[in-house]
Amino acid sequence: QVQLVESGGGFVQPGGSLRLSCAASGFSFGDNAMSWYRRAPAERRELVATVSADGGTVTYDRSVKGRFTFSRDNAQRTAHLHMNFLQPSDTAVYYCNRMDGPDIWSDRAKDNWGQGTQVTVSA
Repeated sequence: QVQLVESGGGFVQPGGSLRLSCAASGFSFGDNAMSWYRRAPAERRELVATVSADGGTVTYDRSVKGRFTFSRDNAQRTAHLHMNFLQPSDTAVYYCNRMDGPDIWSDRAKDNWGQGTQVTVSA
């Protein structure tokens, strides 16, 4: 059974940083691209970033490009989202999910969403 557990969220002031982690189990982690999504209050869930299965290619939503860095450690079965220069508009619950193929253009696999990790950016 696929399991994805997000952690690392918290409360931070504007301009601050956080490092989110995603621990994966139940599938061959190195075979799938991985993505981070977020859902702000009263908003739809949106795609933030995707990393290819080998970690060599990453794509970011333009709202976070240059501020966020997505990395993965296939040996540890973990994925990390390093978030810098956080803004109040980054406030959301963040979720990781696997894609149904190895490249960044794969569709999201139809796994259940985890609980996510809350990020709050406020003065």
